[in-house]
Amino acid sequence: MDISMATEPLINVAAAAREQTGAEALNDALALCLQHDPTTLLIGEGVPDPKGIFGTTSGLRQRFGAQRVLDMPLAENALTGICIGAAISGLRPIMVHQRIDFALLAMDQLINNAAKWRYMFGGQARVPLVVRCIVGRGWGQGPQHAQSLQSLFAHIPGLKVVMPVFPDDAKGLLCAAVADDDPVIFIEHRWLHTLRGDVPSGYFETPLGKARRRREGRDITLAAFSYMTLEALGAARALARLGIEAEVIDMRSVSPLDVPAVLRSVARTGRLLVADTGHQSFGVAAELIARVTRQGFDQLCAAPASVALPDLPCPTAHAWAGHYYPTAAHIAEQALRVCGVHIGEAQRHELDKLRPDTPADIPNPDYRGPF
Repeated sequence: MDISMATEPLINVAAAAREQTGAEALNDALALCLQHDPTTLLIGEGVPDPKGIFGTTSGLRQRFGAQRVLDMPLAENALTGICIGAAISGLRPIMVHQRIDFALLAMDQLINNAAKWRYMFGGQARVPLVVRCIVGRGWGQGPQHAQSLQSLFAHIPGLKVVMPVFPDDAKGLLCAAVADDDPVIFIEHRWLHTLRGDVPSGYFETPLGKARRRREGRDITLAAFSYMTLEALGAARALARLGIEAEVIDMRSVSPLDVPAVLRSVARTGRLLVADTGHQSFGVAAELIARVTRQGFDQLCAAPASVALPDLPCPTAHAWAGHYYPTAAHIAEQALRVCGVHIGEAQRHELDKLRPDTPADIPNPDYRGPF
């Protein structure tokens, strides 16, 4: 899958860009971080596996040795505690969970230790820990293996939460997360590992907590998180054919949340729709809408809306998946309603074009399961 990307200033770019997949960009970032700082460690279930966590960790043990690139047993809470201790002691561990659901087994360590250590010691201690978590559906992974729990982690003061979409951001944000002195939950959607784009060579950091405008528009702001950014871009193209110019903001970060970037966009468009990979109730979309409404109420011409998962566990069956996961068609239809456009025959025709013609559980033909 090829996606054209906007440009923005980058930090410490060493060479020209080259085309990479998201997985290749993450692998490159991990290698550079391990090379850049000898205190960096990489640990996770399946990290040295031949498949290398979708290819993101392939070849790293061979390059950096078994003492710095480690497999781990099925003991998430214990190993998270060990990594927190290592971070407090001066190392920079990177933990990897092939599914975010596995991180739930370590919530006590993440919430009660990693997130609070700096605060409890008056800023004199730090926990430079990165926890990579993979989200997203595919091949019927169902209720316990396909959750998108970013709002759960973002609710905890002391944890930073980022969700890159494009390969260059995956690399830059991961480098920045490893360099950060606070714990960072780094959430990747598995379908983004095959996404292709131009990525600067060499080490660079993309600042955490900063959104990125992917498309300019004057009629409505589409603020999207993670994979929903791609769906929002598809919706924006369809809306343009109907005379609606949508501005698309790739939020990139959940905590810190770049509300000022969305407020600036809403000041131009007067309307807001937020698309998230998480659940509708008590989620990230609801929080962003609440903040924009409080801080920019006078700029709004209509009530904001959101597109997110229903308040039900993720289904396993392909037949149910088609009714569960929102797509570009859902975003475009909701955007038309926010803009006050009657959905007639012409609008319905464009919306129908956005309906995926592949199973809802595997819409990206480049994705290969089962992991």
